[in-house]
Amino acid sequence: MKVVNITYFVHSTSEYNEKKVLAGWYDTKLSELGKKQSLELRELIKDKNFDVVFCSDSKRAVETAKIAFKGKAKIIKDKRLRECNYGDFTGAPFSDLVVADSVLKYVNKPFPNGESYKDVEKRVKSFLKDLLKNYLGKNVAIVSHRTPQLALEVLLNGKTWEQAIEEDWRFKKPKIWQPGWEYRLEG
Repeated sequence: MKVVNITYFVHSTSEYNEKKVLAGWYDTKLSELGKKQSLELRELIKDKNFDVVFCSDSKRAVETAKIAFKGKAKIIKDKRLRECNYGDFTGAPFSDLVVADSVLKYVNKPFPNGESYKDVEKRVKSFLKDLLKNYLGKNVAIVSHRTPQLALEVLLNGKTWEQAIEEDWRFKKPKIWQPGWEYRLEG
């Protein structure tokens, strides 16, 4: 059985991350720390080979991809890899969202004037379908955001949204960040 090997990278620290507010579809750029992290990521992945790099079309993901993967592989922007549209929550403190029962109510119900986590799942599912069609047997890197990664946990690892949110590394102490999460997309 042929597979698409996916290595998923979360974009480096953005200006909104440093302010601890939700960016969603707001096009915030990398902070100085984020640029440094992208250079560090470049060093960490120097011995890895990728056939293609996909990234969200958000500035913070594009900047991360361009710095970290410069000269390694073609970079393709795809709006289906955008973060969740938090609607009226955009610019709100991240702490407003992290309360578990608050987060879970947006699995099926859209954020006011935004989208639901299931909406993000649909976008990511469409993206994965295209990967299967065009990149079987390839090593693919993705640079994106929190919610698309949780969608991969649901779609490829069989988790429920509740499990994916509860097990999210961003909420663990200490945070268990890593330079790339591995996924297999089987055709």
